[in-house]
Amino acid sequence: MAADGRPRVLIVDDTPENLHILNGILKDDYVVLAAVNGEKALALTGRDPPPDIVLLDVMMPGTDGYEVCRRLKADQRTSAIPVLFVTALASEESEAKGLALGAADYITKPFKPDLVKARVQNHLQLKMYRDHLEHLVQERTSELEATRDVAIETLGSISEFRDTDTGGHVRRTMRYIRILAERLQRQPKYADELDARVIDSLSRSAALHDIGKVGIPDGILHKPARLDPDEMAEMKEHTTKGWLALNYGTERLGPDSFLHMAQEMALSHHERWDGKGYPKGLKGEEIPLSGRLMAIADVYDALISHRVYKPSLSHATAVGMLYEGRGTAFDPEILDVFLEMQESFRLAALEFADTDEERANLQPITT
Repeated sequence: MAADGRPRVLIVDDTPENLHILNGILKDDYVVLAAVNGEKALALTGRDPPPDIVLLDVMMPGTDGYEVCRRLKADQRTSAIPVLFVTALASEESEAKGLALGAADYITKPFKPDLVKARVQNHLQLKMYRDHLEHLVQERTSELEATRDVAIETLGSISEFRDTDTGGHVRRTMRYIRILAERLQRQPKYADELDARVIDSLSRSAALHDIGKVGIPDGILHKPARLDPDEMAEMKEHTTKGWLALNYGTERLGPDSFLHMAQEMALSHHERWDGKGYPKGLKGEEIPLSGRLMAIADVYDALISHRVYKPSLSHATAVGMLYEGRGTAFDPEILDVFLEMQESFRLAALEFADTDEERANLQPITT
């Protein structure tokens, strides 16, 4: 749309007389732009704001109308602009070719003013309707995504409140996973696996990694001392309980849903690189990537967090302890990414810290 609210119509024709006639028909109702060849037409459609509709001559020297239409429809910025071919050709073959390229309609020469106006107006109204509908869909999608994300984080916080009386662990681990995954994406090994959709799913899944703790008795979760062997065995069951808790949703939504990744993470985040973890004793890259990422995020956060059975540790101490687990507890490649991004971890932990003790231990060391 132009500043005065009128739609912008681009006319493309290598014959000045045709440009003059079409301009005369449309100028009272629209802002009319003109191009005498295909390349100038493409340049005009690339400007901001682009035209709302294009009347495009088919037979032009150089870049003909078919090629202009093909390039407009191949470009995401211009693919939704209606293209009306202007032609003296009347064969079904030429019409079929244009429509196959994405043209919305044909206007034939010689021009009939009322028909030209009607077709331009109709296709502009259709475009306005589609744009409005798309906007409503985007708004609704954003609303549903926000509702889903809040529900996921709230559900994850339920298990965390039972364990620690705070919900900061959920928000911190979600941030840690995103930090690791976005940096890991820049490595060729993971570039294809970690696209934006997968990274979003990993971050959301982090909120549910400890959901199985809802099935662990309070006496074990809140015990202010080391767990005995039987209690530890029961605590370890939170991984399989989490897997089972998410299984219904995974079966309903299918293996491509983020819940499948959350289920995978819940089950595997206590596996160890050397095979000495639980519940399955997986080793190396047998452990899903989601579990290897969460293993680092979870341990770092446990170390810097206050718990009923331990004080919070400093960031530097936590980093040192994770480094000691490189190649034994943790995937060495991902641990190296953690070391590289440790300042981002510290800042995320500080942003969502739960206690003054934690905030103090997360302050940078000054010399």
